[in-house]
Amino acid sequence: MSTAAKTLRRRAAKGKNGAAQPLPRFFGATLPGFQDEELHGSLIVLEGSDGSGRSTQIALLTEWLESQGFAVQTMGLRRSSLVAEDIDDLLANNAVTRMTLALMYATDFYDQLEHRIVPALRSGMIVLADRYIFTLIARAVVRGIDREYLHGLYEMSLRPQITFWLNVRPETTFEREFKKSHAISYWEAGRDMSLSSDLYKSFIRYQGMVKKEFEVLARRHQFIEVDGEQSVAEVNGDLRARIAAHLGIRSTRFRPSSAMTPAWR
Repeated sequence: MSTAAKTLRRRAAKGKNGAAQPLPRFFGATLPGFQDEELHGSLIVLEGSDGSGRSTQIALLTEWLESQGFAVQTMGLRRSSLVAEDIDDLLANNAVTRMTLALMYATDFYDQLEHRIVPALRSGMIVLADRYIFTLIARAVVRGIDREYLHGLYEMSLRPQITFWLNVRPETTFEREFKKSHAISYWEAGRDMSLSSDLYKSFIRYQGMVKKEFEVLARRHQFIEVDGEQSVAEVNGDLRARIAAHLGIRSTRFRPSSAMTPAWR
């Protein structure tokens, strides 16, 4: 039995006869018109703050999985054709309440769930999520929105087969983000929360709050924690080993394309 299968068995609910039962596909209510047997693919999530290396790892994992013969679909935040541009405009103008922002992100997510994630899984594809509902919950909780309300808001979300959390210290993510763009996002620094007039202190405090909320989510949803302060190659090796066990891939050897080589350090 693979590592992933053993983990799933331990986490499975027990039936009346003591036999392990599969975990439900959804966190709560099922999407209308959904048939569980229609989904043949796997949903794999990478969570972590900006600067944790998620996007790089998604690109590398896509190359690796496609080299193994899998079709891959990706998703992330603010990628819905329905409201993504509206969210971008609201964020750019800092003209949105916390609850409105949370509900706009939920709309963005559910539009992708219906039109991108479920169709891909029905086709047997691997869906790699560059963040999922957990980031949306963590960000909203630290802004004062009730945690259980948010879990209810996302109860029709598909349960990922694997959720990785790239755990990185706020000090490291600040250094990486500033080195990359020589700027720090207003929202990623939590400036809307008036935590500090100093940009660095605001960023560290806000990201520390989000990190603590991720620790709560990690216990509740059994994240696989990965040390995101390792090198890109080391993190990728950890991810490939876990995914290979889940998908039944026998070899985890991988050499990135020339386009990704600069990130392979």
